[in-house]
Amino acid sequence: MPRGARYRGGMSTARARFYSVIPAGGIGSRLWPLSRADAPKFLHDLTGSGVTLLRATWDRLTPLAGEQRIMVVTGRAHRAAVEKQLPEIGDENIVLEADPRESTVAVCLAAAILRKREPDVIIGSFAADHVIRGDRLFRQAVSHAIEAADAGYIATIGIRPTEPAIGFGYIKSGAPLDIDGAESVLTVDSFVEKPDIERAKKYVADGGYLWNAGMFISRADVLLEELGRNEPQLRDAILELADAWDDPATRGPAVDRLWPTLKKVAIDYSVAEPAAAQGRMAVVPGYFSWDDVGDFASLAKLNSHGRPSDLAILGENARVLADSSSGIVVSHSKRVISLIGVKNIVVVDTPDALLVTTSENAQRVKGVVDALKISGRDDVL
Repeated sequence: MPRGARYRGGMSTARARFYSVIPAGGIGSRLWPLSRADAPKFLHDLTGSGVTLLRATWDRLTPLAGEQRIMVVTGRAHRAAVEKQLPEIGDENIVLEADPRESTVAVCLAAAILRKREPDVIIGSFAADHVIRGDRLFRQAVSHAIEAADAGYIATIGIRPTEPAIGFGYIKSGAPLDIDGAESVLTVDSFVEKPDIERAKKYVADGGYLWNAGMFISRADVLLEELGRNEPQLRDAILELADAWDDPATRGPAVDRLWPTLKKVAIDYSVAEPAAAQGRMAVVPGYFSWDDVGDFASLAKLNSHGRPSDLAILGENARVLADSSSGIVVSHSKRVISLIGVKNIVVVDTPDALLVTTSENAQRVKGVVDALKISGRDDVL
């Protein structure tokens, strides 16, 4: 048996130590008015599958970790909805954030809590609101990333691009790594911000660039050590919170004292990019279908199966009449919606707010949300 690919009961010892983490936060402001503060996008069925994005994420991770080894990090306001969606989850595996503090806190606090329970735990962070198709290929990629994590790397999964997308960041991959049980793993040369269309075309033509899907797999101790190199004060506060977390008598006072001090920073900046610069990041190319459903243009594409002439319709009781029209209609009201001769239209109809735009302008929806915040119209957010 190859070194580093030890097995126990049909599972590698690294896999046996694996724990999935699902950060379930954010409101998905580019999907307003469907996605709101009290009903963010991960609590919606956005693919017509009959299950929410959160539930689909749980079902995807269960074969990898088991129901008892999945932790969800979410806001206090969403606890009841999460428990309703995931009745199998144990109380100890729901981590409630006092208020949003970006991905570093969500992922690293989970890692610190789990490391206190299991010192040699390997964690994998997977967003609650992404759409993935091709579960076998997904599990294969995660399994390779787990072996890379066991070897001491912070691993990520990069998606092979199918088009020159400008809505995603990219990962520039490097040389292969010699890791038993993880033949597909490459070094990460660097992370690249969202490009313009010409640069995106060059990335796709190059063949060495992958979409950054925001998945991170690492030994918890390695992840926290890297955070300590770059954000030592934040790491120390997270460790102090984790020490108090599993005792209800100490958790509340610790949260009240420490939570307001926690720095808001994305894990890409606090961990991934510095680790890549020092040769401590690895990437597994993923060949499954992935989308972060970042706006209504993405949602339309997912639900029209890539056919631009189609009109996608979401809503259990949607009443839509359409003639020579394409795009997407999301209906959560009883109104009849009639479309005649409009292309790439986006219509989102809810009882208290109506959005009409085009796929081309879908990214600008966030500006509407910002304007509503400034004007104090929180009742529709």
